[in-house]
Amino acid sequence: MAKKANLLEEAKKLGLDVSEKNTVAQIEAAIVDAEAPAVAEEVTTEVVAEEKVAKAGKRSAKAIAEVEAKLEKEARKEAGDTSSVDGEEESMPKGPKPVTRPRLERRGKKYQEAAKLIENATLYSLAQAVELASKTSPSKFDASVEVHVRLNVDPRQADQNIRTTVSLPNGTGKTIRVAVFAPEADHAAATESGADIVGDETFLAQLDKETINFDILIATPQYMPRLGKYARLLGPRGLMPNPKSGSVATDVAKAVKEAKTGKVEYRVDKQAIVHLSIGKVSFGAEKLTQNAQSFFDSLSSQKPTTIKGAFVKSISMSTTQGPSIKIENFVN
Repeated sequence: MAKKANLLEEAKKLGLDVSEKNTVAQIEAAIVDAEAPAVAEEVTTEVVAEEKVAKAGKRSAKAIAEVEAKLEKEARKEAGDTSSVDGEEESMPKGPKPVTRPRLERRGKKYQEAAKLIENATLYSLAQAVELASKTSPSKFDASVEVHVRLNVDPRQADQNIRTTVSLPNGTGKTIRVAVFAPEADHAAATESGADIVGDETFLAQLDKETINFDILIATPQYMPRLGKYARLLGPRGLMPNPKSGSVATDVAKAVKEAKTGKVEYRVDKQAIVHLSIGKVSFGAEKLTQNAQSFFDSLSSQKPTTIKGAFVKSISMSTTQGPSIKIENFVN
């Protein structure tokens, strides 16, 4: 009877229409039926919550946590909260941004004095630029005069990778050490032409020891395969003989004379710029102008047929350690 009384009391709480006339089994069944929808609702809620969180992707638990952390970080940043999330002390605010002096003020006194002679907004003629280059050299030694030409080419294209040689009428002012790797029959002619090093097997013995005491290496076509094993030694230094540069030649004596009298190689770099030294400050304006004109004549003849429009973008001249002088684009 006590069990039935307890069941009736529980049924009354659930609002069920049962009485003492009903059996214990009937009351229990009514209570179970009344509690089943509530349990099912809880289970359904849990299943829906599990479905909202995916195993991977943007709806995964990890992704949701990262988004919440990012939002929290942005909120702290907007609020100016610099304290650590781990509870560390608040960091000190940053001071004012350091003042960086202009590049010209960071140069030496001699450079600054030389730069005052040049107007940055002015494009000088070739003759005027050569005159200024002689006056604006801050070096105590006999500085080189260099020409820098930015081209409208893509060096990655084979037909636009400019590389050739030019004979400067007044030379470069540098002492060129020439080495010749050729058969014994050509040794005498090479020596008479002014070659500093001449040899075959003895020359290879020097390369085996990685001894390089020359600026230009000239080789005959039949001896080129023997230099293949030294490509990693000579290539990065720009000393590997190449037909385009005239350092692979059958007439060794002629190649040596050209190298000694001022035949130089120039090529475009990755930034599509050609750099070339056209002589020394001591040459004087007339000789430097002649060398520069020979270079520009050679460069103009190298314009690829695929280039439409201007071949040269800009021209500048400078001495070693000296300021840059902008030149009017007379090539186009």
